[in-house]
Amino acid sequence: MKHFNLLSLRGAFFATKQSPHKKGELHRPVRVAFYPAKQSLSKSRLLRAIALAMTLIFLTSCASVDLNAPVPVYATGVDPNAWASIPAGNFLSGQEAKPSTIDYDFQMMVTDVTVTQYIAFLNAALADRTLKLDGAKIVGAYPGDEFRGYKHEIKIEAGDYIYVPLDDPASRFTFNGSSFSVMPGWEDHPMTDVSWFGAWGFCGYYKYRLPTELEWEKAARGSQDDRPFPWGEEILRNNANYYTSRDPFEDMRSFGSRTTPVGLYNGRTYDNYQTLDSASPYGLYDMAGNVWQWVGDITPNFSDRFMHGGSKGTYNMDLRIWVRNSAPPMYYSPSVGFRCVREQ
Repeated sequence: MKHFNLLSLRGAFFATKQSPHKKGELHRPVRVAFYPAKQSLSKSRLLRAIALAMTLIFLTSCASVDLNAPVPVYATGVDPNAWASIPAGNFLSGQEAKPSTIDYDFQMMVTDVTVTQYIAFLNAALADRTLKLDGAKIVGAYPGDEFRGYKHEIKIEAGDYIYVPLDDPASRFTFNGSSFSVMPGWEDHPMTDVSWFGAWGFCGYYKYRLPTELEWEKAARGSQDDRPFPWGEEILRNNANYYTSRDPFEDMRSFGSRTTPVGLYNGRTYDNYQTLDSASPYGLYDMAGNVWQWVGDITPNFSDRFMHGGSKGTYNMDLRIWVRNSAPPMYYSPSVGFRCVREQ
């Protein structure tokens, strides 16, 4: 949330404005609080001051995000095709550090799935008819969930569901009607604008699966302590990509906060921006920040799916390991991605 304070003549009032969040521009209500003006300020002058300030607020609030601003390209040295092994055993889960156990070994992707990886999947799955074009979206089959009719529960029957939209200007790929291509410069960024169905389908196509919440948390935290962040107890701007991390991919005056290449926060310096090595105890990168990550749990009576990790557009405290977000499985956003797990 980006805040601007506008002071009127003689301090008559102030206003705050929220910055764009999802795609294109998003206008939110402007909050204005009025304070008594000095008696020497006439009513007409006060009204003119208010009108001028409101005009400035309106112009500021309607500033659009430049989705096509040039993007720097960096080689992070982190391999997006690598996997990390997570051993069976005990660990502490949640904010309350509850003793928990996973009694099997598994492997998790070292990074989020990249745009390059997902576009290769879309092209292969479209060619073999696993997926199909349905208007302005790509859809795939899903077997459905049990429905019990609880309040706010969405009925998700067997059928075709959206994987990715084709008309979102925030997407980092193009489609010519028959095949997909990665937009130049975004090859190694995390795939975003992908629904839970799209994440589930990618993992299943390659005989992987989405991680459970417990698997995700153990991979992020390790087994030695109850640290709130994958790298330790505190968070600095150079640990991760979050709101106002001020990395080379963020400029709140124009294009806002954007994703960074996977594994960017590995201790290297990029154009004078020094990162801290922020891997988890098992060597996973971006388990905090950059994009929210879908997990695979399906909760009875609750049709939403959970995600963890925080994103480029959230505050630093949302990057704590136990913080969860949720959305319906057909939801997609420029701030949501995923990674997969597989059996050891």
